[in-house]
Amino acid sequence: MKYKIPLLMLTALSCSFSLQAQEIIKLYKGKAPGSENWKQKEAQVYAELFKTEVVYNVTDPSVLVYKVPEGVENTGTAIVIAPGGGFQSLSINREGIDLAQRLSKKGITAFVLKYRLLETISNDPATEMMEKLKDRAAFEKSTVPIIEMAAQDGRKALQFVYENAAKYGVKTNQIGIIGFSAGSTVAMQTVLNNGSAFTPGFVAAIYGGVSAALLQKPLPKQVTPLFICAASDDQLKLAPRSIQVYNKWLEGGYPVELHMYEKGGHGFGMGKQNLPVDSWADRFEDWLQNHKLMN
Repeated sequence: MKYKIPLLMLTALSCSFSLQAQEIIKLYKGKAPGSENWKQKEAQVYAELFKTEVVYNVTDPSVLVYKVPEGVENTGTAIVIAPGGGFQSLSINREGIDLAQRLSKKGITAFVLKYRLLETISNDPATEMMEKLKDRAAFEKSTVPIIEMAAQDGRKALQFVYENAAKYGVKTNQIGIIGFSAGSTVAMQTVLNNGSAFTPGFVAAIYGGVSAALLQKPLPKQVTPLFICAASDDQLKLAPRSIQVYNKWLEGGYPVELHMYEKGGHGFGMGKQNLPVDSWADRFEDWLQNHKLMN
């Protein structure tokens, strides 16, 4: 059973981004399994390092719902959006809400996923993560159990959309997921490491860093179209991983499209840099139209 929280009942602890969503849906009844004893409190802050708002210390996974506005034709398509942030935080606006609002105005019901994260001790998750990355091997090891929890949250989000498809005017064969950076790992986990019946019908991976272990997983039984986008000058050196995922899909004969921009860096999301990469969302919409997922 899922719980819907009316906006008027939100407490002062609710983050400002929540007020923009029509609904906030908790994905679990009670505590999420595996993190029942977590004591950290969810918070939101402007990360000066990332130049955007981020959410951190998520312990109660949920989705923010952005329904198709009145007067806009509902395409029947729904998409779960998994923001990135190195499993330390979520770039909730640039890699979540901004895209959700844009797609909802194009007839797609969007669900921004807040999945579980590493605990942030300070009130500056961006700086804390960069400090941890000085020992990248140790940091990646620390994320292993969190990745599994986040992937579980991604599967629960897809399950919620499938089970409530009629409520939102969604067709069950038009439910997909898009992830940015760490969120891309969450998205690809729902495709490549999923024993659930609630698998996405399409997937998009934006400057993702899919692990070698995940890449060894077999392709999904269901032919799943994949959209990939990244920049060659990614500061985290993740561009090759996007190419590896592309090759996996291509060799399997599955529909796949790759956009690799020369410049753009890591974490460009819905931000603007006056570069060709700024138009990546237009290319994503072209791809959705090509697969008859958007008018």
